[in-house]
Amino acid sequence: MGRDKAMLAVHGEPMLRKVAEQVRQASGSVTLIAPPELYAGLGFEVVADSVPPCGPAGGILTALELGRAQWNLVAACDMPALDSGLLRRLLEEASTGDGLECVAACHPRGDPEPLCAVYSLSVLPLLRREIGEGRLKMRDLLKKMRVSTISASADSITNVNTPEDWANHAESGA
Repeated sequence: MGRDKAMLAVHGEPMLRKVAEQVRQASGSVTLIAPPELYAGLGFEVVADSVPPCGPAGGILTALELGRAQWNLVAACDMPALDSGLLRRLLEEASTGDGLECVAACHPRGDPEPLCAVYSLSVLPLLRREIGEGRLKMRDLLKKMRVSTISASADSITNVNTPEDWANHAESGA
């Protein structure tokens, strides 16, 4: 992207704050897993990754290691159209899914989105082992979990990773 995408403005506020607010509306609390020195001023608790630099897998591991709930909602900071309704649906499915380890939003093309998902504390041993062995791709790790999916619109779970993605998002008016 060439700059901190978490701080790109969505409707006048940093994208990270917008995503965090959607998480707060859905779950009642938010903890950002990120460098505290960069994001402490956003008004949310910020906890540094316990195993940097492992990318999203390390962030999810850190969130689960906090041990604050049996089920933990995870959302990437770069989903500008994410909404609390979808996040609530993920949490509701997790609360009724006996034996599940993850409930993920599912793209219309059929791919689960590991960074818009709810993870059970029961996946901690798997995450620790896989990270320890250098296997960090969350889509691959999902294949090793008992996962349920919830259909989501492509817009609601689209990540902005490039200037082109950002331009497309801006043009869509989402």
